[in-house]
Amino acid sequence: MPAPVDDRILRLFDEYTHAPLPRRVFLERLTALAGSAAAAAAILPLLDSNYAHAAVPPDDARLAASRVSYPAPAGTMGGYLVVPKAGAGKRGGVVVIHENRGLTPHIEDVARRVALAGFNALAIDLLAPHGGTPADEDKGRELFAAKVDRNAAWRDVAPAVALLAGRPDANGKVAAMGFCFGGGLVNDLAVNVPALAAGVVFYGRAPNAADVPRIRAAMLLHYAGNDPGINAGMAGYEAALKSAGVRFEQHVYEGAQHAFHNDTTGARYDKAAAELAWSRSVAFLKREIG
Repeated sequence: MPAPVDDRILRLFDEYTHAPLPRRVFLERLTALAGSAAAAAAILPLLDSNYAHAAVPPDDARLAASRVSYPAPAGTMGGYLVVPKAGAGKRGGVVVIHENRGLTPHIEDVARRVALAGFNALAIDLLAPHGGTPADEDKGRELFAAKVDRNAAWRDVAPAVALLAGRPDANGKVAAMGFCFGGGLVNDLAVNVPALAAGVVFYGRAPNAADVPRIRAAMLLHYAGNDPGINAGMAGYEAALKSAGVRFEQHVYEGAQHAFHNDTTGARYDKAAAELAWSRSVAFLKREIG
């Protein structure tokens, strides 16, 4: 197991991925923090995503996967639809919403995990109207920052809720699960789409407190203990949910970093926290959407 990465470096990486910083600037600052170019080169593979890892292989025989599209305000949206091949009866659907680099192989892997848990999963690509998610993460973040309106993106995801609810194999109940940017977008969906039955938020920004009484979905909120930017909104969101009478669960994973669930990035991935959060998420979804 690799040695832990200095928190200052992880904070720098968060700035790089969310600001975003140009890679040249990030590498210069990483070298300064690491103490040498050689040390920075050794740390870099622990920070960058390794998409060779997949918890569920794309060709898993238990699943049927396909590419779908649907019209949305920003243009034609794309998605990766995964459904279980086995299982009698109708099942709930889960819209899976990516981070700020588009529909990466990791998020497709998450959709397969959701399907293996017994749901129809649709991982959307908010970059589809702009040529689709690039293979290069840096280009994906740049395209995302330039093209996606964070305040209006929920409008492009909302039709996916109806799409999943209307499938012949659906029970009509749909949840949304999102990570980082996608987590914040799940909150936006909960505020604006009354048909959403449940939301699973991994370290996503809180909605405006004044909008929380509009939430009809049951909410499951996962926070990393070491994530000051996101956690600044946690207490206010919790108070607003309680005041509005919204059903919710909130969990803080002490010692975990932002993006602790992403098992393609070794430095921030926290196996114990990720597995506990996932088991809680599956139990919650089974309870809320069947």
